[in-house]
Amino acid sequence: MEPAPLASLQEEGEGEPGESPSSAAAAVPPRPATHHSLHKYAPLDWSAYFDEERRVAIPDTEDVFNVYMAGSEGPVVFCLHGGGYSGLSFALAASRMKEKARVVSMDLRGHGKSTTSNDSDLSIETLSSDVIAVLRTLYGDSPPAIILVGHSMGGSVAIHVAAKKVIRNLHGLVVIDVVEGTAMASLIHMQKILANRAQHFPSIEKAIEWSVKGGPLRNIDSARVSIPSTLKYDESREWYEGLSEKFLSCPVQKVLLLAGTDRLDRALTIGQMQGKFQMVVVRHTGHAIQEDVPEEFASHILNFIARNKIGPNGVEIPGLIKKWQH
Repeated sequence: MEPAPLASLQEEGEGEPGESPSSAAAAVPPRPATHHSLHKYAPLDWSAYFDEERRVAIPDTEDVFNVYMAGSEGPVVFCLHGGGYSGLSFALAASRMKEKARVVSMDLRGHGKSTTSNDSDLSIETLSSDVIAVLRTLYGDSPPAIILVGHSMGGSVAIHVAAKKVIRNLHGLVVIDVVEGTAMASLIHMQKILANRAQHFPSIEKAIEWSVKGGPLRNIDSARVSIPSTLKYDESREWYEGLSEKFLSCPVQKVLLLAGTDRLDRALTIGQMQGKFQMVVVRHTGHAIQEDVPEEFASHILNFIARNKIGPNGVEIPGLIKKWQH
């Protein structure tokens, strides 16, 4: 269903459509209702969920990537947001994971507060190279155990990064609500939605309100954190072509989180039957699972870490810590 235009959104407490202005005004004074609405959709600061915001300058380039970090123990859950989102897409989930894992959430090129020499270059090769560069700048040649987590476009980036087999100590791959077949089929529909969505908002509060009432999100608190840092974008076929085979080729433990039932293509159907990855269907949520149900999402990530015995340095076996060497 296409998002409703901003003009059709009612303030909290306003009368029903078709109700006369005088009766609506008599029922609810407009100013208190507006104040209530502005408070409900007021932005929330990242510091309530993450512990640190860091600028990561890539050596010998003009590129500086913004990352949010939380937690001090356990493996690193490195999060990549979808197109048009930002690293704050994982804010609420990060606050629930940081007691057992270190969470790092990156603003990808052209998104959030990251700045590069060419913000419009969103090719999959460039985005993948950016992630590798940030990981190497943060951790050098001896990184802690890393689990890549990617939503939508970020899921495609995570798969391409993992498939390159250049990240030391990579132990897991979590892909959120992206399957090659359905992603490719939805591109035309997505372009229609983007063309018809509201382009300008009178305030940040109105943009947040739209994102919940007529946009892609369902969790108000998550929208209050993540929406102020987002921007308009166009999806690319390149992000999704050949994604299924590449996902299956990644030599790490894998889980695919889907919002509701989805159409698995032939490669993924066979791969699932062969036990090459775990699939979890998260019902009663929208496309941004990590934002709509952050507590359930965090639980899935922590269960994935525990089930695969991933410690701060790698796979942990009683009496032995095994580090992957590449």
